[in-house]
Amino acid sequence: MQTSPSIPLHKRLTFRILLTTLIGLSLTLAAIAYTLLLSWQLEGGGAAINEAGSLRMRSYRLAAHLQTPIKANLEQELQEFNHSLSDLEFGVPKRPLFLPTSLVIRQQLKHVQSEWQQHIEKKARDLLVEKEGSNRALLLSQFQTELPQFVDEINKLVSYVEVELAEKTTWLRLCQTALIFMSLAASVALLYLLYLWIVEPVSRMQAGIARMSEDDFTVRLKVETEDEFGALTGAFNHMADHIQAAHQYLEQRVAQKTEKLQAQNHEVGTLYEIAGFLSGSHPIEPLCRGFLQRIMQHIGADGGTVRIIDSQSEYVHITVHEGLSEQMVEQEHCIKKQDCLCGAATEQGIILVRDFRLLDQAKKYRCQEEGYVSLAVFQILARDVVLGSFSLHFSKERALTSQEQRLLEILGRNLGAAIGNQRLIAKEKEIAIAEERNLLAQGLHDSIAQGLNFLNLQVQMLGDSLQRENMQEIKDILPQLRAGVKESYEDVRELLSNFRARLEDTNLESEIKNVVAKFQRQTGVHTTVNYAGNGSQLAPEQQLQVLFILQEALSNVRKHSWANQVTVKVENERDFCMNISDDGQGFSIEELSKKGEDHVGLSIMRERANRLAASLDIVSEPTKTKGTRISLYLKRQERQVA
Repeated sequence: MQTSPSIPLHKRLTFRILLTTLIGLSLTLAAIAYTLLLSWQLEGGGAAINEAGSLRMRSYRLAAHLQTPIKANLEQELQEFNHSLSDLEFGVPKRPLFLPTSLVIRQQLKHVQSEWQQHIEKKARDLLVEKEGSNRALLLSQFQTELPQFVDEINKLVSYVEVELAEKTTWLRLCQTALIFMSLAASVALLYLLYLWIVEPVSRMQAGIARMSEDDFTVRLKVETEDEFGALTGAFNHMADHIQAAHQYLEQRVAQKTEKLQAQNHEVGTLYEIAGFLSGSHPIEPLCRGFLQRIMQHIGADGGTVRIIDSQSEYVHITVHEGLSEQMVEQEHCIKKQDCLCGAATEQGIILVRDFRLLDQAKKYRCQEEGYVSLAVFQILARDVVLGSFSLHFSKERALTSQEQRLLEILGRNLGAAIGNQRLIAKEKEIAIAEERNLLAQGLHDSIAQGLNFLNLQVQMLGDSLQRENMQEIKDILPQLRAGVKESYEDVRELLSNFRARLEDTNLESEIKNVVAKFQRQTGVHTTVNYAGNGSQLAPEQQLQVLFILQEALSNVRKHSWANQVTVKVENERDFCMNISDDGQGFSIEELSKKGEDHVGLSIMRERANRLAASLDIVSEPTKTKGTRISLYLKRQERQVA
């Protein structure tokens, strides 16, 4: 609040507080600044004592390094010693580190520097270049003789600094004691002035505010001073007048807002409830029935229907209904759009009938014949495509508010999205079944059909041999027939096993080990599994395709490779990679490519890899030693979340 211009400067509370604060602040800052200066000097002096004390340790360490042949350490020690002397002479404000400025300390520092440069450092550098011999031994003996004297000079420097710092510590304590007493005196004086200038006026105002908080809007305060509190008291009285006048109006507004907020909360709660129900997995008819029942309960409708447009978009069908007679449902279960208001709403949008008696009486409506007075029809939309409509019937006259209309429009879109999702799920299942049937047909063609074709040729040859009564040919054909029947039987069992495969859990590692263990039991081929990586689990559909590819690869090993060792290596990092390798008989990739689609096993693996959006690499040579390696690689961008 700005101070009134009519208040004299010397009577203004802000002027008095500012003047008192400036005086106290000036004295306090002066004392604090001096104590900070002393503290800074003490801290820098303490660091200087530590640095000077470290010179003693470095002197002895220098003597130890002189007795070793490593010259690099000696040179480093000399550089560090010079650096420490430089820090003591010029100081390091950042640490902080500096020597007191007294004449005795500075003279002693120069004496230490002189002793170092003329005696200690000089002899150390002479020893650095001097080789082994009597001269080096003499220099080393002289160095060791002069070193204790040099250390005594350092100790003397440290003692001078300690004496100086002890004096500054005494001054620091005196200043802090004076600051304490000064703070106490200033605090007492300030508290007394604050009580006179602020606390007492504030207490009077608090008493008035307390009475006003108890709904006593007649309270007025007496203006006793000419300062800011006097102006504030006048403003308080003016505020009390305004509050007393506006109190009744505010109570009315609060009641209106509260009622509106309750209605909005009820609307939001209904939206959440129905949206939560629609987000679940339900068939379309239970989905529509649950939706209709919840809408009728919220709006207070006596009847309702949900109608879906057929595929030709000419007829609407009652999917679910509530509160309608069976006769009406029988008559309207399938009608053209133009035959009723519910069908017309799919093209016209929202239809609201407040009272059927106000419409053209020449045209009869079945809803009116059922005894309903009001009707509300809304579209069911999915991505702006009309799927149908839902209607609400009222036995009494009922007008929907704009909030209710908006809510029902939103819920109609939610219902349309839920119906569309259920249709998409059904379509996906249909496509998945068709794809699996295609893979099954390819598997049958690759294994059983070719096996039966082979058996058919053998049977024809057997018939020819019987007609010619060639027993030797018959004996040669019979083992081939037995082998063909056995192989076809094994193919049938393997196909049944592969196409009935499903994930027992979402742990791909355990499923791979189960498949490999089953292969090892059936074939006796030694198989190892190496599973590494801490990547996230693949989605169930991707895991299933990986298992199918593994099963098909192991099937080819069993049929064609005659391997003794099979290795399955899986690296599940951000990218997914699976390698299946064996030491059996390989095959020629070029010759296999010439056969085209005759070898459906590899085609099935490639098709499943394409469904994964993965790459499938096959490396093989027609030799017994190198065998075949199949690599499946799924990039991180194509991984689906499990």
